[in-house]
Amino acid sequence: MGAMKRKSQVGLSLLSENWQKDITYFSFCIRRQKCKVKLYMIPYKAIARRWAFKRSASVGSLEVDAADQGHRFASGFSAPNDFVRYNMLHDSSSNPLDGMSDFERQLQEFFDELKAMIMMGNKHDAIDLLQANYEAVKEQMNAGTKGIEEIAILDVIALGYMGIGDLKFVQSLLDMMSQVVDNLKDDEPLLDAILMHMGSMYSTLENHEKSMLLYQRAINILEKRYGKNSIFLVTSLLGMAKVLGSIGRATRAIEFYHRVITIFELNRGAESVDLVLPLSGLGNQLIKEGKATDAENVFTRILKIYTRAYGENDGRVGMALCSLAHAKCAKGNTDEAIDLYKKAVKVIKDSNYMALDDSIMENIRIDLAELLHFVGRGQEGRELLEECLLITEKHKGKEHPDSVTHLLNLASSYSRSKNFVEAERILRMSLEIMTKNVGPDDQSISFPMLHLGVTLYHLNQDEEAEKFVLEAVRIREKAFGKDSLPVGEALDCLVCIQTRLGKDDAQLLELLKRVLSIQEREFGSDSEEVMLTLKKAVFYLDKLGRKDEKFPLQKRLYHLRMKYKQRVQY
Repeated sequence: MGAMKRKSQVGLSLLSENWQKDITYFSFCIRRQKCKVKLYMIPYKAIARRWAFKRSASVGSLEVDAADQGHRFASGFSAPNDFVRYNMLHDSSSNPLDGMSDFERQLQEFFDELKAMIMMGNKHDAIDLLQANYEAVKEQMNAGTKGIEEIAILDVIALGYMGIGDLKFVQSLLDMMSQVVDNLKDDEPLLDAILMHMGSMYSTLENHEKSMLLYQRAINILEKRYGKNSIFLVTSLLGMAKVLGSIGRATRAIEFYHRVITIFELNRGAESVDLVLPLSGLGNQLIKEGKATDAENVFTRILKIYTRAYGENDGRVGMALCSLAHAKCAKGNTDEAIDLYKKAVKVIKDSNYMALDDSIMENIRIDLAELLHFVGRGQEGRELLEECLLITEKHKGKEHPDSVTHLLNLASSYSRSKNFVEAERILRMSLEIMTKNVGPDDQSISFPMLHLGVTLYHLNQDEEAEKFVLEAVRIREKAFGKDSLPVGEALDCLVCIQTRLGKDDAQLLELLKRVLSIQEREFGSDSEEVMLTLKKAVFYLDKLGRKDEKFPLQKRLYHLRMKYKQRVQY
């Protein structure tokens, strides 16, 4: 419970992350949440020639992410803008619409319109526009016209629904597109870009095998057309690397990142800022594989590239310092990591690279605060957490739900310092804010509620603690399911409280069995969490005299203890 919380953390979901964010935060830091890149923006006009694109009175917009790499990275490099490869290949002074056909131009305008709508919050207008164009395409396809133009429009529409968040409909659109795409020849115009978009969307839907097949086909098309070292390959190669990394095929993912790096070095030079994109992906993959020293070298190279290109006081240098700090932390060099984080915060603030209330800046402070707590510098960590709270209150108001994230972190900090009285005060405030802003059964309210129950347990207020934890269990069962991990967490807390209240041992054992089942499924049968729960279960089985049930669990517990003892010794 001591881990610092972030708004994007699964379960809290106080507010979803701003998908319009332009910059990718390199550092994933301690207990970094899984980053799910959500949006592909899409053109929103209509397709040329026979397509009378339905238009809305208001301007709309979407942002296309061609290979789940479509948001801009701190390097300033952008993935190819949907059907327009020119954005990546031409100088910024070039007009990306130059050289496009009328059809491509209308697609691009359609995309830009959708993007604007969504970014301006005109979701209903965007849906009306998407639906109108979908009906027009569907009518053409039902009449037997199933070519590249129809698929191109569906691609934009699918990207639009992806941006809105209607993933169920995106799935049906992709299935419809796949049936046609599989029968198209590789020399069809726009097909390579469409395949990249489809691969990215399938990746977001966690259909990794389908995603890789589409990326590979796009790569094959581009290799035949431009050669194996063409810059046109970059987006598909990065998309493939991301998918491979997400399914645990690290060696192949690293190979793809290295290939992109080689392509950029050949085409742009060894010091090009465009290298930051694949280097950051490579560095993060290396950290996931436990290769912290290699990752440190990669992030050091990024830092040098940025410093040479923009000067040591540029905000992008601050972002690179965060990544390097993360690598240092992974190596165990916590003091160096803290110094780098502090320097990064100063550079980013002094350069006005991003607003103080920016979510990326907020995460950097939380990462640093957590690291300071880890090394025993809790007071410094709390000062950072208080700064986060003050900034949120200043920009959003004192009782805004976003402030609860920081209040929970402060409460965790005080709990670590054994100041449970102050933690209780803050948690009651958090619970009050959430009660005012969400319904009584909203899952987000269970987080301050559970924290409060545990804090009251530490203050020996067991009856009230039990009341809050029981309510948290009820809410989570309804929201996540009775066998979900959030329920398992709450049940584990409940067992501790009810043990001290002297509740029936057999009932406590049944709760522990539920916890054990959840942990085995979520963490694996040989996990440390399972070992700790087995220890409790064996205790109650012994207390109840149920020796036949106790023996197999005791045997498992012995083997797990030996396993973790050897690991510690090693």
